[in-house]
Amino acid sequence: MPPVRYHVLHETRYDYGSPVSLSQQQLHLSPRILAWQQIEEQRVDIEPVPSWRRDGQDAFGNPATWIAFHAPHQALVIRSKMTIAITPHLPAAIDKSPPWEAVRDHLAYDSSAPRPADLDAARFLFESPHVRIKHELADYAADCFPPETPILVGTEALMAKIFREFKFDPEATTVSTPVLEVLENKRGVCQDFAHLMIACLRAIGLSARYVSGYLLTRPPPGKPRLIGADASHAWVSVYAPGSDNDWVDFDPTNNLLPDTEHITVAIGRDFSDISPLRGIILGGGGTEPEVAVTVVPLDEEEIPAGLLAKAPAGPAES
Repeated sequence: MPPVRYHVLHETRYDYGSPVSLSQQQLHLSPRILAWQQIEEQRVDIEPVPSWRRDGQDAFGNPATWIAFHAPHQALVIRSKMTIAITPHLPAAIDKSPPWEAVRDHLAYDSSAPRPADLDAARFLFESPHVRIKHELADYAADCFPPETPILVGTEALMAKIFREFKFDPEATTVSTPVLEVLENKRGVCQDFAHLMIACLRAIGLSARYVSGYLLTRPPPGKPRLIGADASHAWVSVYAPGSDNDWVDFDPTNNLLPDTEHITVAIGRDFSDISPLRGIILGGGGTEPEVAVTVVPLDEEEIPAGLLAKAPAGPAES
């Protein structure tokens, strides 16, 4: 099938309550090149122009930008624009994936020379700042992984269980809410559900990654697409050697396998590795950012005015 092409605009705006005299930031706003995801054009514009800027890759192979400001400023606007093509890439047959115990044992010990992909996957076996490995999490996942269950079948069952038993509630958690608290209260947002699912998979010995990106949302019938109405999103990728791409994505917030309506920006152990903006400032009065994301399929007859120019900032969404 032909790829689906999108324009994406992600704008972050800070209007500081007092001048910022010094600022250093790390940005994860440029999309990752994948076998099924091709970037046709992409740029990150920053106002005011930073005193210093470097573009490169982080430790996980994600595009990243580092910036610093050495002069006082009252506001900061960071605008990422891209045109991107996504090719359909659902796995052919999840029931043909290897038994989950075989993958677990392979990751735990391999007497032969491991493949580079296995060494990379080993980085995603262990605890990370937002992902704990506890017996409660293994117990929660246990009924999804009976003996000899294909790894992708078990992972799909875990995804469906989280979707069925947890309620999406933006007021229930913060970025630092522990996964055991999310498990107890059964409420949260996409970031919480991704961290919980990753923790469950790692607790039974499987490698799982945190994926950040964008999810196309559709306006109600007869209503125009609104600038800034889409959302940053998070989902999960599990290591399944022998599948089409070794790693297969799952979205527990929506109970589906991501395909052409999910746009990948970055991959890490958890949110702390790949937050869109992270850094330090001196001054500023503690102002929270305003964030607007717009995703527009290029086959739509009309692109909202201002998408490729300047979009108004709106509230952050997950």
